[in-house]
Amino acid sequence: MSDVERTEFQLPPNLAIPQPRAQGQAGGTIDVAAGKLPGESEVESTLRPKSLDEFIGQKKVREQLSLVLTGAKNRGVVPDHVLLAGPPGLGKTTMAMIIAQEMGASLRMTSGPALERAGDLAAMLSNLMDGDVLFIDEIHRIARPAEEMLYMAMEDFRIDVIVGKGPGATSIPLELPPFTLVAATTRSGMLTGPLRDRFGFTAQMEFYDVADLTRVVTRAAKILNLTINPDAAAEIASRSRGTPRIANRLLRRVRDFAEVHSDGTIDLAAARGALAVFDVDERGLDRLDRAVLNALIRGHGGGPVGVNTLAIAVGEEPATVEEVCEPYLVRAGLIARTGRGRVATASAWRHLGLEPPEGTLGI
Repeated sequence: MSDVERTEFQLPPNLAIPQPRAQGQAGGTIDVAAGKLPGESEVESTLRPKSLDEFIGQKKVREQLSLVLTGAKNRGVVPDHVLLAGPPGLGKTTMAMIIAQEMGASLRMTSGPALERAGDLAAMLSNLMDGDVLFIDEIHRIARPAEEMLYMAMEDFRIDVIVGKGPGATSIPLELPPFTLVAATTRSGMLTGPLRDRFGFTAQMEFYDVADLTRVVTRAAKILNLTINPDAAAEIASRSRGTPRIANRLLRRVRDFAEVHSDGTIDLAAARGALAVFDVDERGLDRLDRAVLNALIRGHGGGPVGVNTLAIAVGEEPATVEEVCEPYLVRAGLIARTGRGRVATASAWRHLGLEPPEGTLGI
C-alpha cells in the first residue's frame, strides 16, 4: 500500500467504519463540568461530587488516584488506564467523571453491552481527541472482537481496521491520539487476563461504613435544601446497605414523607416512619430480601437450598436473587453459600423473630 493510500485511510471521515448500533448505543461526549449524564435528572446530577476533594469515602482509592493523576499532569502526559471494580452504586461512574474533570479533559462514555462489534469500538476510538477520557461501563460484557481491538488501542494507541471481506479484505492501521481508558466492572472475575493486565491502575471500591454514609446523607440534604437532624441522617445511613446510591434514594423518599406528613423537617421519627412505609427494615433489607430469607427459613428449614429453588419461591429470576439480594445478605452475615446451596445463619433466624435450631451456622 502506498503512502498516499495509507494517509487517505488514516483520516477518520474516509474510513468505512460501522457506526454504533442505535439500539445499543451508549456513547457520547459528557460535559464533566456540569456533571450530568444523559437521561439523568438535575437532582441526581447535582448530588454527584465534582472533584476528589468533594468525594466522600474510598480514602485509599482517592489517595492512590490523586498520585496517578498528579504525576501524569506533572509529566505532561495522559494518565495510565484505570480500572474501577466494585458493586453497583459505590461511585465508579462519578469517579470517571472526576478523573476527566481533574485532567481538564473531555469524557466520552459507552458501555460494554453497546460494543457488540469491533466496528462499534472503532467508531468510538476514531473520534477521540488528544487527552480524552473514554469511560466504558460494565466492561466485562464487551464483545470478544471489540476486546481484542482494545488491546492494541490501550497499549500502542493504534488499531487495525479491516475493510472488506474474504481474500480481498485489507487491514488499515489507524493511529489514535493518546487517551485514558477508565473502565468499570461489577464482576472483575469475568475480565480476561490480557485485558486486566493492560490497566496501569486498578481500584477496588469498597462498601461504605455508617459514618461515611452519614456524611453522604448530610451533604445531599444540604444540596437539596433540607433540614435534617443528625440522628435522622445516621438512621438513613444505617439502612443504606453501605451504598451511597441507596442512601441518596432513601433520603429523597424520606423527604417526601416529611413534606406530606409534617413541615418537611427530617427528624428521627420521620426517617423511621418513611422507611417503614417503603419496607426498608433496620438492617436495610427490603421486601425481596425478606422474601428470600422467609423462603429459606420458613420454607426449607434454613437450607441448604439451591438458588433456582429460592428464585421460584420468591417469583424472581435466579440472576436477580444471585446478583441483587445475595451479595448484601452474605455480607450482612444472614446467609452463607456452601457447596450444597444457601444456608441461613443464626442471625437470619433471629432477624425474622425465630429461635435458630441447634447446629445452625453461627451458634
